[in-house]
Amino acid sequence: MELLWSHMELGRISAIFRYPVKSMAGELLDVARLSWHGIEGDRRLAFRRLTDKSGFPWLTASKLPQLLLYKPFRLGSNANSKNGELLPTHVRTPDGNEYELRSDELRKEISSRYGSDVELMNLRHGIFDEACISVISRGTVHSVARESGRGVDLCDLRRFRPNIVIETDSAEPFEEDRWLGRTLMFDEGASRAGAIAASGAAIGVTMKDERCVMVNFDPDTAERDSEVMKTVVRMNGNFAGVYGTVVRAGELRVGQVVTLGG
Repeated sequence: MELLWSHMELGRISAIFRYPVKSMAGELLDVARLSWHGIEGDRRLAFRRLTDKSGFPWLTASKLPQLLLYKPFRLGSNANSKNGELLPTHVRTPDGNEYELRSDELRKEISSRYGSDVELMNLRHGIFDEACISVISRGTVHSVARESGRGVDLCDLRRFRPNIVIETDSAEPFEEDRWLGRTLMFDEGASRAGAIAASGAAIGVTMKDERCVMVNFDPDTAERDSEVMKTVVRMNGNFAGVYGTVVRAGELRVGQVVTLGG
């Protein structure tokens, strides 16, 4: 009986996102591989500000909002594979130009927009702000959208730049806060006997996701709307979603059952 009380089915995965180049547009996936350093191919690339000597020299949308409008993509199914991960080969700019990801043309354009030199970096284990995986519920996103007067659509999901979006059975906003210190297991759910499958991917929830100005930027226009962040602050002290660490690698799929473990 202890097993039944310590585990509960939360809901299902409703969306999976990967962001190959930090702060550029992400990819919406049906299936992804969760490795020990997050979703494979996620944030493995970033542009570094050459004049920045701090511990966080990466160029992000907080410094250059238009970075959100750059869209990485791949040419060829096996192109630019590194360490078993498929990385983008090209980038489509906000003006519609297409450059090779590692080209001097792309580097010069981004440097010009930013007003200072940058260079592309590739880090094997990813370039993350706090943790290698982020999770948010649709209930949280929908609640923030309603309270801020913004429409509930895919655009709102992308503002929060999550890796995994869960449609919980309760649809309660900010229920992620109660997941701290527990484990999210992505499998086929409980068996009839109440046992939990132990073969699927699993994430240990380590901290709440404190939001930055990124949520204010429209991912389609890069226009700023400060009401979104103000709403998160007002509703939940500026926390929306959670970060985690990978405790079991495996496959993630849209529609997959999510179980909360003790």
